[in-house]
Amino acid sequence: MAYDRYSAICNPLVYVRVMSKQFCVFLVCGSFLLGVTTSMLNTLPLLRLKFCTTHLIHHYSCEMPELLPLSCTDLFPNKMILFTTSVIVVFGCFLPIMFSYAQIISAILKISSASGRSKAFSTCSSHVIVVTLFFLTGVDRYLSPSTGSILEQVISMQYSIVTPLLNPIIYSLKNVEVKLAIKKVWENKRILSGTY
Repeated sequence: MAYDRYSAICNPLVYVRVMSKQFCVFLVCGSFLLGVTTSMLNTLPLLRLKFCTTHLIHHYSCEMPELLPLSCTDLFPNKMILFTTSVIVVFGCFLPIMFSYAQIISAILKISSASGRSKAFSTCSSHVIVVTLFFLTGVDRYLSPSTGSILEQVISMQYSIVTPLLNPIIYSLKNVEVKLAIKKVWENKRILSGTY
């Protein structure tokens, strides 16, 4: 999404050529492969762990930071793999996304009309906020030691539930057809219920 916005705002004349169907498939497959690879790199070493303490996790999901303290095996290899994959994700995904948005902001600031700047900022600002929240809370959760606090559960819910729920809302509500369909459903509901 960041590269798409970068191409649309910074290079609008070559957008169609740059964002070809093949390139979009490449970006989707690359994201999928990165996700599967980092998941497997962190999950497979868990198979060697022995768990000798309680098997009760005080969390709503079975995440790595909550699972590792339950093991009585040496955790150094697992923690190093977790740290390494987290750093790779930050430097391989988050920083390039933020770099592309820095380029976008630079291009937006050069737009002479206030309405043009406003439209460009509204297109990108929601995505920047969601991406930043996702990465910062995820990195905080996976790189800080587990304390079992309720705040950790809230942070975990933010990047695993709230962000995926926000994405369709953010991107679809900018679509005129979706707005019209929601308005039509809302009006039909009001007509059926007899309230105006």
